[in-house]
Amino acid sequence: MSFAASEWEFRARFWFIFGIFALGFQAYWLDHVNVCAWIGVLLYRGQENADARIDHLIRVLFAAGTAVAGLAALVRTWAGAYLHSSIIHDAGLHSEQLVADGPYRRVRNPLYLGNMLLAIGVGVLASRSGFVAIVAGMAIIVYRLILREEITLLASQGEGYRRYCAAVPRLWPALAPRVPASGAKADWVDGFTGELFMWSAAAAMAVFTLTLKIHYFWVTFGAGLAIYFLQAWMRGRSKKPAIEPPSSSNS
Repeated sequence: MSFAASEWEFRARFWFIFGIFALGFQAYWLDHVNVCAWIGVLLYRGQENADARIDHLIRVLFAAGTAVAGLAALVRTWAGAYLHSSIIHDAGLHSEQLVADGPYRRVRNPLYLGNMLLAIGVGVLASRSGFVAIVAGMAIIVYRLILREEITLLASQGEGYRRYCAAVPRLWPALAPRVPASGAKADWVDGFTGELFMWSAAAAMAVFTLTLKIHYFWVTFGAGLAIYFLQAWMRGRSKKPAIEPPSSSNS
């Protein structure tokens, strides 16, 4: 039995990823201790000025989570600048062409790498068990989605994709490019607008780190999501072909 995601799972991948985060944060109902606070207690319990040290470490870990979430947004934006956002966010599988420029010269799946970084960065807001659920759950779904894409690309691209797989790591990026550039140009506007929801998560993490107020996190993230869906809707409308008016019967 293959561990690869089914085509139905691939089409519904957004909801699986959303569900991982939702379930992870719901773990507070059973496990009431934040993962960063737990780490702080483990390191400083019983020491002099333990409360102040724990509070400082928590803020440092939240700041680190913000940095990782920002890195996730940057990686996905870089990837999206070379792979059009209409393909990235489409429900269907695309195997018409193999993109091997930008981050794809160093890692085969930079978008899924961004997902893993986001899980780690935002996961610091969860409880101990919630953090494990988010990171482990994301790793499982990402691995299954990668396997599904590899099967599809191998079927359509054949030996060329096999050589690409042999040269470029699947998820852990190489420091130096493993394949030559093809000369494709990056569309940074499309890359950034296509990943606005990731930047919203990073901005929300930054706001929370500065204020330690979770409702500010959700307000910032919600506003970013609204902007993302609005601009995606507007771009979709602008790309629809214009309807020609009917010809006049008086001609």
